Amino acid sequence: VVSTQSTGKSKRVVTKYTLDCTHPAEDSILDPADFVTYLSSRVKVAGKTGNLGDNIIITKEKNTVALSADIPLSKRYLKYLTKKYLKKNNLRDWLRVVASNKNSFELRYFQVDNEDEADE
Repeated sequence: VVSTQSTGKSKRVVTKYTLDCTHPAEDSILDPADFVTYLSSRVKVAGKTGNLGDNIIITKEKNTVALSADIPLSKRYLKYLTKKYLKKNNLRDWLRVVASNKNSFELRYFQVDNEDEADE
């Protein structure tokens, strides 16, 4: 009989996500500091908002927002909160959230074709 008892501490998995707000921040459409406060107040831990503690750390570096979590946090949830923030600030018509790689998002402008509008 093999014992399945683990010895020592359980391994903590830290997930890190980055959100690149460079383009809208340079055009002064979006304020990354305001976005950080929005995320801090809206991210739910154990079903409660404002319960971040030491589990989730949200920081701002220039025009990028970095989020690291000790507890399981899905990338989809972060995208959902980002889209909700854009909708709240009426930016959803101009900006979209695109995954640039496995652990990061980027806020991009929608590509508008002006040639079609000029023909009409």
